[in-house]
Amino acid sequence: MKKVKNLSPHSWYKIFVYFAMIVFAVTIVIPILWVFLASLKTQLELNADNPWALPAVLQWSNYVTAFEKARMGDYLLNTVIVVAMALVILLVVALPCSYVLARFNFKGKKFMNLLFMAGLFINMNYIVLPIYMMLFNFDNMLGLTNFLIDNKLVLSIVYASTSLPFTVYLLTGYFQTLPKAYEEAALIDGCGYFKTMTKIMIPMARPSIITVILFQFLAYWNEYIVAFTLLQTDHATLSVGLRNLMQAQRSAAQYGVMYAGLVIAMVPTLILYIIVQKKLTQGMSLGGLKD
Repeated sequence: MKKVKNLSPHSWYKIFVYFAMIVFAVTIVIPILWVFLASLKTQLELNADNPWALPAVLQWSNYVTAFEKARMGDYLLNTVIVVAMALVILLVVALPCSYVLARFNFKGKKFMNLLFMAGLFINMNYIVLPIYMMLFNFDNMLGLTNFLIDNKLVLSIVYASTSLPFTVYLLTGYFQTLPKAYEEAALIDGCGYFKTMTKIMIPMARPSIITVILFQFLAYWNEYIVAFTLLQTDHATLSVGLRNLMQAQRSAAQYGVMYAGLVIAMVPTLILYIIVQKKLTQGMSLGGLKD
C-alpha cells in the first residue's frame, strides 16, 4: 500500500491513460469479433439465447452467398477502382499545388490559400445535389445518357476535388517545415524545379503522403451519399451495396450473410490501418530536420 501511496502524479496519469486505452480498445475489438463470429453462424444459431456461443460448423457459405448472390464481389471491385483512381488524381494534383504554395512566392498566393482554407468548411454531403444537377445538365447538353452520371471516373474526380482543400492544407504545412538547404543543394547539382520536387522534396514528404492516403482512403471507402446519388446499382460501391444487402437479408431473415457483408467491408480498412499505423503519427508531426 505504501508503494501505491508514493506514486507520483505522472505515474497516476500514465495508469489512467493505459486504462483508458484498454477500455477504448475493448469497445472497438469486441464488436468486430462479434460481427466476424456472427458471420460464420447459421440463422438458428444467431437466434439462440447466447450470442457469444461458437458456431457448431463454420458457415463459410455465408461469404460465398454474399460474394455471388448478393454481388458483394462486384461492389468490392467497383470500390477498389473508384478509391484507387480518386487517390491517384488527388495526389497528382495536390502534391505540386502544395509544394508551390509552400516554397514559392507569387501574386495571388494569399488568395489561393484563402480559397483552400474556405474549402475546409464545405461538407461534400451538402453540395451533392448541385453536383448531380450540374452533371445531369451536362449530359443533356451533350445529348448523352448516363455519361457523366453513373460514371466511376467522374465519382473519383468528385471525391478527389472535394478532399483537395484538406490535402493541400496538410501537405503545405509539411513542405513548409523542410529546410531550403535541400533545394539549394539540388539546384547546385543542376536539378530544375520539377526534378527537385519529384526526386527530393516529395520523397521526403512520404510520411505526410501516407497520412493523406490513409485518411482519404477511409473517407472514400466508407462514403455513401455521393456514391448513392451519382452511381446506379450496377456500378454501386461497397457502402451502397452493403445497404442493399442489409435490406435484402433482413427481409429474408438471413443475418449471417448480412454480417459476412459487413466483414467484407471492414477487412480492407483494417488491413491498411495495420500496415501504415506507424507512419500515421509521423506524417502529422515530423519535419525535414533529422538528428
